[in-house]
Amino acid sequence: MSEKALLDEKQLANKLNLSVASARRWRLLRQGPKFLKIGASVRYRTEDVEAWLNSRPTGGEVGNER
Repeated sequence: MSEKALLDEKQLANKLNLSVASARRWRLLRQGPKFLKIGASVRYRTEDVEAWLNSRPTGGEVGNER
């Protein structure tokens, strides 16, 4: 598969540098990226992961201070 490959939980956790438990918790709470259920397996489309990351709030921006 190409860049459209599907990620499993472990691959998602590695990509985001977090635990598999965090990825599972996000999924259960519907807070993480969109996912697919294929039988008993959970998979993530790379484009859905990227879209989710881009939708997250950012920090560290300097505002106008007076």
